[in-house]
Amino acid sequence: MKITDLLVMKEIDILAGRINKDEVIDHLLNLMEISDQEIYKQGIVETATKMGEETLVFYVPVDKEPRLSVVVVKDNVLESLPEKLFFMITVPKNDVDILTKILTLLSKMVKERKFEEQLINAQDPEKIITLIKEFESYDLLIVNTDAVNIKAVENLKIKAEEMNISFKIESNDIEAKDALTKEALEKIRCVIIVGAGQVEMSRFDGKPVMMIKDVKNIDEAKTLLYQAVNEEIDIFHYQNEVKKPVKAYRIILKRMYQQLSRGIDKILPVLMGSGALISIATLAVSYNLFGISSLVDNVWIANSYVFGNAIQGMIAALLAGFIGQTIAKQAGFATGFSCGVATQLNVIYLNDVNNPGLLGGIIAGFIGGYAVILLQKSCKRISDKFDEVKSAVIYPLFSIVFAGMITYLISPYIGIFNHTISNFISDMNLGFKLILGMAVGAMMAIGGPVNKIGYILEISQILEGNYDVMAAIMAAGMAPALAIAFATTLFESKFSIAEKKLGRENFLMGFAFVSKGIHPFIQKEPQLVTITCIIASVIAGGLSMVYNCGVMVPCGGIFVLPLIAHPLRFLIALLAGMICGGTVYGLWREAGDE
Repeated sequence: MKITDLLVMKEIDILAGRINKDEVIDHLLNLMEISDQEIYKQGIVETATKMGEETLVFYVPVDKEPRLSVVVVKDNVLESLPEKLFFMITVPKNDVDILTKILTLLSKMVKERKFEEQLINAQDPEKIITLIKEFESYDLLIVNTDAVNIKAVENLKIKAEEMNISFKIESNDIEAKDALTKEALEKIRCVIIVGAGQVEMSRFDGKPVMMIKDVKNIDEAKTLLYQAVNEEIDIFHYQNEVKKPVKAYRIILKRMYQQLSRGIDKILPVLMGSGALISIATLAVSYNLFGISSLVDNVWIANSYVFGNAIQGMIAALLAGFIGQTIAKQAGFATGFSCGVATQLNVIYLNDVNNPGLLGGIIAGFIGGYAVILLQKSCKRISDKFDEVKSAVIYPLFSIVFAGMITYLISPYIGIFNHTISNFISDMNLGFKLILGMAVGAMMAIGGPVNKIGYILEISQILEGNYDVMAAIMAAGMAPALAIAFATTLFESKFSIAEKKLGRENFLMGFAFVSKGIHPFIQKEPQLVTITCIIASVIAGGLSMVYNCGVMVPCGGIFVLPLIAHPLRFLIALLAGMICGGTVYGLWREAGDE
């Protein structure tokens, strides 16, 4: 419900001269053509509610739908009635909720002195309606900075509608077609920023701003919205946030890293499933399970192997599509996917051994996504009436043709580079394997972007048939949590009761390839725990590589142990990292309080 929903032109009047309270009430009732005025009049006087500095509100319960009449008395100076702006609300009898909502909306509107004066100084009823309509445009701006926060934004949207809060949802992407204008933004009362993506904060200088990562349910959304509309959040001052200038290339690189990360996150379930299909078939043949010594011995095993390989053959193109989607939405997916396919043409039709692989998919995704962005910017001057034509014809046609051609032309060079790296890894001697395993182990322990780069390296090598790197990274990712759990168990006298409980929970989390359990320990002793994690990961990763352990799935922890080549060796490498890291942590840590 909005105030403008209750207003009609004929029930608004602007008067000159002086007027007393009885005359104001009579005039408000006449505007709404309410008969039997004397029956209501005494009760109406008692409902008088002062709002703002020069506003008085009356209400009358009648058997009618909610309505609102307005009277402005510009020159009123009576001591008994100093107000100049008057509202009369008609509400159905005994409907307290509607009355409360209308009073709340009026109070929010006239408590801003500048706006109250604008209403009083309006020259005609049409201007009053226009002013109120502009005022009610939006109370709240919700900025979605990350595609993964769709559920959080949906929770806020549902509850805002229930709470009668007018709102605008803005997606923070490069195109930003739904961004509010500067004039519209001035009317926003509060901003809620959802997610951890980049956003231009200077726009919100001087406004109440709330930053949240997630909204788990409707109840949490209600609490956040209540704080927002009741101004229980701090005013944001942009100049206080800017401590030093950030170079443009850093912003670009950070944005591209985020886009790559989102694309990788989307492709992981596909890679997990395809790797499992191939691994199950390979496992059955390798161990002669159920008498199966060859793929042709069982149609289901054969189909599993073929199906898994067929999916993996599309991984690079799918990744390119997902990266393109994070850059330019649906149009970006179409172009990115097409560019990803273009990187595979020489492999498919010319049997080129230099497969661009995942590296080609990443490059294709960025070329496709930013080709769409460039095209969208070039077409901005074309009228919005042709948006459907642009989306259905211009963007896909030109972006796919030109970006696909560029990707196809550079794909042989990407393939040569990728093939060189893959051959080097597959032909490494024992010493180089140890060094690589320790390096990827350290990358996993450090976390952040370095961790993600290691993960991307691992996925790329799965597609090239070098499964040892994946196993090393999985061991390195599991070892830190297990090391903490081992230390809190073996050196329990050095830990508090709470720390021992938290620490031992890491046994389960570590074996499940989950590292969240080490965060409380890192926060308390960042240097010592970081060293512990690096030691555990380096030893586990290095030994896993030396032992030629390999796995085709990108995650899963101990649950995919049957799919790992040389599972016993993998466990030995993992336990070695756990014991060494945990012992270092336990010996160096000072005793805590019980």
